Parts: sequence; C-alpha cells; structure tokens
Amino acid sequence: MTWFAVALAVLGAVCFAFAARFQHDAVRAGGGAPRLPELVRRPRWLLGLLLLVLGSGVHAVALGMAPLSVVQPVGVVAIGITALLDGRRRELPAVLVTTFGVGAFVLLAAGSATSTAVAPEAEARAGLLALGLVAGPALLGVLAKRPTARALGFGTAAGVAYGLVSVLMRAVSQDVQRGGLSWTTALSVAGIAVALIVGGWFTQHAYASGPPHLAVACLTVVDPLVAVGIGAGLLGEANRTSGAVALAELACALVAVGGVVVLARGPRAVPTRTEKTVNDGRAQRVVIAADTFPPDVNGAARFAHRLAVGLAGRGHDVHVICASPTGRAGFEHVDGITVHRLRSHRTPFHRTFRIGLPWEVRRDVEVLLDRLRPDLVHVQAHFVVGRLVLRRAAELGVPTVATNHFMPENLFGHARVPEWLRGVASRWAWRDLGRVYGVADVVTAPTPRAVELLHDNGFPPRAVPVSCGIDIDRYRGRCPERRSDAPTVLFVGRLDEEKRVDELLRAVALVPRLRAEVVGDGSCRSGWELLARDLGIADRVRFRGFVSEEELLDAYAAADVFCMPGIAELQSLATMEAMAAGKPVVAADAMALPHLCRPGRNGWLFTPGDVRGLADRLHAVVADPAVTARLGAASSDLIAAHALDTTLDTFESLYARAMGLPPVQVTALAA
Repeated sequence: MTWFAVALAVLGAVCFAFAARFQHDAVRAGGGAPRLPELVRRPRWLLGLLLLVLGSGVHAVALGMAPLSVVQPVGVVAIGITALLDGRRRELPAVLVTTFGVGAFVLLAAGSATSTAVAPEAEARAGLLALGLVAGPALLGVLAKRPTARALGFGTAAGVAYGLVSVLMRAVSQDVQRGGLSWTTALSVAGIAVALIVGGWFTQHAYASGPPHLAVACLTVVDPLVAVGIGAGLLGEANRTSGAVALAELACALVAVGGVVVLARGPRAVPTRTEKTVNDGRAQRVVIAADTFPPDVNGAARFAHRLAVGLAGRGHDVHVICASPTGRAGFEHVDGITVHRLRSHRTPFHRTFRIGLPWEVRRDVEVLLDRLRPDLVHVQAHFVVGRLVLRRAAELGVPTVATNHFMPENLFGHARVPEWLRGVASRWAWRDLGRVYGVADVVTAPTPRAVELLHDNGFPPRAVPVSCGIDIDRYRGRCPERRSDAPTVLFVGRLDEEKRVDELLRAVALVPRLRAEVVGDGSCRSGWELLARDLGIADRVRFRGFVSEEELLDAYAAADVFCMPGIAELQSLATMEAMAAGKPVVAADAMALPHLCRPGRNGWLFTPGDVRGLADRLHAVVADPAVTARLGAASSDLIAAHALDTTLDTFESLYARAMGLPPVQVTALAA
C-alpha cells in the first residue's frame, strides 16, 4: 500500500509541475499583479487550475494510504519535471541528484515511519505554527524591491500554507476512512479551503515576480519540510525511527535540497558585454528575435535581415536569435551582426521552415538574454522563438518592440487546415497573437491596413504602422538582360496557396505573346507547372525556383510588369522591390496591396478571382511601351516613402519611446 501511495504522489507531482508551467505563463502574460477576474479568462491558467485540482486529489488519496513523512517529500520531483519542461537540460545533473535524494529518503522513510492518527489538538497547534511561519516570508514578499526576493518570499509563504494543507488533508482522509465525520472534520475542510486560497494567492504573486522554476522550488522544498516537520514533531510519526536511520534520512534530504538549490539557481550568466561598448547615446544593444531568418527565403526573413544589418550600420550592437537552418545550435558573425542559431527541427508543413521545440530552446533563450543584457528586444513573430524571447525580456524588465508579419491565411495551406475549421482556427490564432504581443511596450505592423487588421481582431488600438522599407538604390540602374522581345510579367514569392499564382497563369494564357517569369518555390509549384502545361503556355512560363540575389535583381530589371495576385499580403516586399526597380505593378485589390498600387498612376488593381480582369490589366500595361514607362516611373516616385533609412529612423524613435528616452527626430512614419 505504501508503494502505491508513493506512485500516486509522483503522479500528483507531475500534475503540479504542468500546472505551475501553465499558470506561470498565464500570469506573466498579464504583465502585472495577478487579478482573479483576468486570470479566469485565460485558458492556460484554467488548465493549470484543473491540473492543480487533479494533483491535489491524487495527493490526498496518497496521504490517506501512507504516512505523511513518506508521501510529502515526493513532491520535490515536481521541480525536476518543471526544469525539464523549461528546457533546462544543462541542469540534468542537479535533477538527477534531487531525484536520488528524494528516492533514497522515501526508501528509508517507508520502512521506519509510523502512521498515526491526527488529533484535533494537533491540527490546532499545526495551524498556529503555520500561521507564524507564513508571516515572515509573506512580509518579505510584500516589502522586497527585487523581483527574485519577492518571488522567494511569496513562494516560501505558499509552501508553508500548502504544508498545512497536507496535514489537514490527512486528518480528513482518516475521518472519511473511519466513517466518523464530525464538526472537527468540517473545521479541517474549512482550514484546507483557507490554506489553499492563501497558498494560491501567494503562488500567483510568486509567478508574477519570477520564473516558474523558482516558485516551484520554493513550493516543493518548503511544503514537505513543513509537512514532514509537523508529522515528526506533532504527530509522532518518527517515534520508531532509529538514530542511524534518522541521520541517513537527514543526509538524503540535504542531498535533495542541495540539488533543488542548484536547480533553482541555474547556471550563472556571464555579466559581460562583448564586441564593443554600446548605449553611448543613440547606440544600443538590440536583440532581434526571428522565427525565420536567412537563408530562409520569405518577406519576414528578408526584412529581419535588412533591419539587423541597417541598425548595425548605424553603430548599434545587433544580435539575432533565430532557428538554425541545419538543426544544430551555434553562432556566427556576418554582415556586421551576431546571429545566434537555436536548435531546430523540420516541420511537416514546409520543407524549408524549421522550428525549435519550446522545451529544448527555452533555456538557451534565457541564457542568451541573461548574458547579452540587451537594451531592447525587437521580436519579429509570436511563434516559438519570438514568444520565448518576448516572455523572457518581460521577466527581465527589458523594453520590447514587436512587429507582426502574420496572417492565419498564410499558414492554412501549409498546415492543411480544412475549410470548415479555418474560421475557428483564425479566431484562435488572432487571440493567441494578442495574448503574446500584449506584453510588448510597442507593437507595429507594416502598413495601416495591417494595423487595422490587428485592431479588428481584438488587439488594443495602440499598434502603429511602420513600413518594412527597402534599399531602393540597390534595385535601380541595372541593365536588363532580356531573353525575348515579348513582354514579360514577373512574380516573386512563395508558391503557396494564398499567393494565387494559378490566376496569373490563367490570365497569361489570355494575353497574346505575354511571357511569365515565376521566381520562388513552395508547395504548389508542381501543380502550377502542370496547370501551365494544360493551358498550353508551358513554353511561355519559366519556373525558376529560388535564385541568388544577383539573379533576382536581373529578373526585376528584365521584366516589363510585376504582378502580385496574393490575397494575404500585409505589405509585400517583392512588390516594393519591383517598384524600386521602376516597374509597373498589377496587384490584387486585397489586404495592404492598395497601399502600394495606385490605379492609373503606377499600375492597376484587379478583383481577386477575376482572371479576365487581371488579363485586361496586364494587357493595358504592356500593350504600349510609353504607358509601361510612365507607370514604371511613377512606381519609382511612390516607393521613395519606403526607403530603408526612413524605416530605420522610425524604429530608432520607437526604441527610444519603449526605453523611456527622449524621442529621436525622424522624417515621418512610412505607410
């Protein structure tokens, strides 16, 4: 029976560890002192509460089957589980030491502890003792200024309260088993409720003040120490324990506690700034967190690279944290920036996009930010890397800026989300983004339409538009190398569902002599190659796949018109690059593309799905070389508002705002 009770206690510890992880995330997402009305609206907090109740129930059953001295110390296992959930693989030796200490303690206690009845007088004395023990650490938590000290104070106070809960649970369990329920049982239940409320309140404040492993360390150490101390000192469970066994138990307990202390402290971060001294006025150390970064080929990756290199060119010390393209962790110095690559894995949704598993890279993110000590963090996505970096920056009090490049529609094709589920999935995705980005000091999106989309989906009206910007001069003045005298329409981008390149192909089939150059790759490429063959235009369409930067510049220069038929563009860097190259644009009248294409001035818009309308617009642009030249010149003029220097000026000003510094003078926010 004792060993079964130990197994139940281990199960309870697993529940407690996951509950701590979920509730900590929910509390930290609020960015301040926890308030119950807000917490109960957060699914992760409610899931943690459910696991907490389940773990408490399992623990109560275990307490009714074995002595308190045996069951309670098993809870220390929760800190090791929490450490593993946090990706703290470097602390595996401490986890093993803790587990060994607890296991050895249980082996010794199981053979020497005696189950005793819990008398009402003992319960009263235990309650008074716990009340006295709670006061000191609770006062520390209230008065301390350092977050770590507050977390230690609140966590210790919660551990004392939960230790009393264990004693009272054993008393109630014994009453139930004997069938002798009385007014003392009712008082015990009331005491449990009060202790749980008090302990829960302290626990949530510990989560709000520090990392989850620190709160769990306090709970899983103080709770059993108080409970076992009461069991041995007030309940007489150690009356038959010999001196040698007691010393051995004490030694094992010290080993376990020592392992927990090492685990809770973690590796000491190196408090140094490398490479150069920054923060000398305008210059800052900036960490850019990007879930996608070159060699990935997409708009978000290219923007993150441009931003990082541009900031470094202005004297900032720029570090990029991103997923590794090979799967192996490492770092490199390239283009004046330091790129820290995190462990990653392939995804089944896209052959080039990789992700880091949260439990593998969480600790790496924490160590990097602790060591780098950035002046500001700029997050480029709310997925794994961006989410973890933003959360850690908030814990450290580092000012944060978050830029959104995300629309659910960009993922539905990759993830094979069925049509009937997309509405629900979209609403959930927007809520998740709002929850993650809600802690950022400044939130931006590339265009006014992209900002409007955030607000329409529940994000507070504080996001601002900042163009991704491009290096305009890089695309100008390049001599075209034409393969044919026939007019050419160019598309650049991922060949995925939301880009709707099939509509472009069908339109090309309706325009005599018009050729198409398709640059990029993706899940729909083979299907669209077959479509070109079926339409009888395979000889007029060239699918080029991924190309080098120089080849891309040549492609822009050689094209007569650029087409973007996609319906999920928050800005479209490819369209901006074509405009910088002096090309007319024909774009879908969807999302943010109308911000770039001014009908009749630098091109035309068409209604998504209207293939004939698209064909007419393409023909109108390329039929007359004079019209093509006029529209292209207008593109060159309009793109000036999106110069990279303007974007960098704007972000520097927003960085100053997030850091509470005097604003940097900029020209204007680019739309």
